[in-house]
Amino acid sequence: MPLISVVVPCYNQAQYLDECLQSVLDQTYTDWECIIVNDGSPDNTEEIAKNWVEKDTRFIYLSKENGGLSSARNAGIEIAKGEWILPLDADDKIGNQYLELAEKEFGKGYTVIYCEAELFGNETGKWHLPEFSLENLAKKNCIFCSAFYKKEDWKKVGGYDINMFYGLEDWDFWINILSKDSKVFKLDYLGLQYRIKQNSMIMNLVNERRKQMINYIEKKHFNFFAEYLGLIHELYFFKEKERKKYLLITNSKRYKIGNKIANFIEKFKFI
Repeated sequence: MPLISVVVPCYNQAQYLDECLQSVLDQTYTDWECIIVNDGSPDNTEEIAKNWVEKDTRFIYLSKENGGLSSARNAGIEIAKGEWILPLDADDKIGNQYLELAEKEFGKGYTVIYCEAELFGNETGKWHLPEFSLENLAKKNCIFCSAFYKKEDWKKVGGYDINMFYGLEDWDFWINILSKDSKVFKLDYLGLQYRIKQNSMIMNLVNERRKQMINYIEKKHFNFFAEYLGLIHELYFFKEKERKKYLLITNSKRYKIGNKIANFIEKFKFI
C-alpha cells in the first residue's frame, strides 16, 4: 500500500498534463500512487492519462462527470490508498525531491507540510506568500494547494467544499483542518512550480464572483475570522473612527489652504 497519494484533477489542461505527470514519475521517493481525475474534460485528457497508466502501474485513471475542482479532488482522494495526500493541479509541476523530503517529516505530528514555490509561465520568479500563522490565514490564503496532509483529516472535515465552485476552495480547506490543530511545517526546498496563465481560475476570479466566495467563507467560518480579525462591530467602529479622523485631517488641511489662498488674495487685491 503506497504511503503517498498524489491527486491530479484535470479539466481542459491536457496540454500540460504530460509535464505534470513526468514531475511525479521523476520523484526520488518511490512509494506513491498518482490518481488522475478526468473531471468530464472535453479535450484529450483521457488519451494522455491512459498512456501514463500503461507506462507505470502507479498511475491510476478515474473519469467522472464534470463537477468542479473540489468535486474532482474529493473523487480522487476517496479512492486513494495513501495515508498522506498531495493535491497537484494538472498544469503545475513538483520538484523531484518533494515527496522524499516531506516523507521524512511525516512522523513528527504535523498536520500540513509544504515547501517553497516559484512561478512560471506568464510570470516568473519566487512565489512570495506570507509565513503561515492562523492570523495570516484569516487575512488571506497563505498555503498553496500542493501541500501534504493526512487522508483522515480530509475525512474529518468532509473534504473540499463543492460549493466553492468559483475558487478559493484551498483557503476554505486549510481553515477547516488547521483552525483547531495548526501544526504546519515548511520545507526549505523549492518543491512547487506554479504555472501562471492568462485564463487561470484565479485570474478569472474577480469582482462579483470573488465577493461571492469570500462572503460564503466569512459566513461559514465566522468564529475563526472573529477570533483573529475581530468582531464585525469592532471593525465597523474602527472604520468609523478612522473615517472621522481622515475627515478631520482633510478638513483641517482644507481650512489651512483656504486661509493661505484668502491671505494671498487679500495681499494682492489692491495691485
